[in-house]
Amino acid sequence: MIYRIRHITEYLYHSPVSLCYNQAHLLPRSTDYQNCQKMQVNITPKPSYFSQREDYFGNNYFYFSLQNHHKKLVIDVTTEIDTQSERASVDLDLGNTCSQARQLLEQSDTAEVIEAKEFLLDSPMIKVSTELREYAAELFDDNRPLLSAVRELTSKIFNEFKYDPNSTTVATPLHEALEKKSGVCQDFAHVAIGCLRAMGYPARYVSGYLETLPPPGEEKLIGADASHAWFAVYSPGEGWFEFDPTNDNIPADQHITTAWGRDYSDVTPLRGVIFDGGNSQELNVSVDVQRLA
Repeated sequence: MIYRIRHITEYLYHSPVSLCYNQAHLLPRSTDYQNCQKMQVNITPKPSYFSQREDYFGNNYFYFSLQNHHKKLVIDVTTEIDTQSERASVDLDLGNTCSQARQLLEQSDTAEVIEAKEFLLDSPMIKVSTELREYAAELFDDNRPLLSAVRELTSKIFNEFKYDPNSTTVATPLHEALEKKSGVCQDFAHVAIGCLRAMGYPARYVSGYLETLPPPGEEKLIGADASHAWFAVYSPGEGWFEFDPTNDNIPADQHITTAWGRDYSDVTPLRGVIFDGGNSQELNVSVDVQRLA
């Protein structure tokens, strides 16, 4: 499957911005199940400086600065992704049990396990707590296959949390989202990751896109797609496995990965600093995920 993704971010400022510095995680990475074929970044006004790099986690990102006055900034990113028609199916009832996974994490000193254990640590937006552990602990019996337990945790969050974009912001603390049992994909992924880390299983945050299809007989609306987020858990000797609590499923070819990290703060789509610009600004975001073949 080949997809073309166009992500347009537009800032409108109340008064001119004299200087800005920005960093963007908007370029999908290549993985075992997807290959990034083309990347095109158009920024208006033209940046004074632009650089594309790879971060600590191997994600593609770009940095740019504008040193001329402007009241409007547009970042237009187009990429083409070749995905596998089918990802390898996961048998949730095979593999490491919960106790075996913890034991292997403690005993193994391979580079892969050592790297994965980084995702056991607290991160800027995810702090392990008793509440997170208690929310999921009953699902993770020592003799149960780990992936089966994670799949049930995914369903538990889907069934018990309400998707409500107005209930949280990107700055809402994790404990508040858990208490409210509402939020968006970012919150659901953070809750799952927090639960898993609290019980001793490495988990990471995955950002990307999800192809949405229109109702039968209707055309797809331009800009109707959006950024998405889910999570992955590590099972020693078996690798990383992804789960999507917002949609209660296991990501497949319609999930397109942009970046991964400890939490949202590592892979924020766009972050930066501006000088001047007035007391307010307007943000408009348009995302299109188009299936080419």
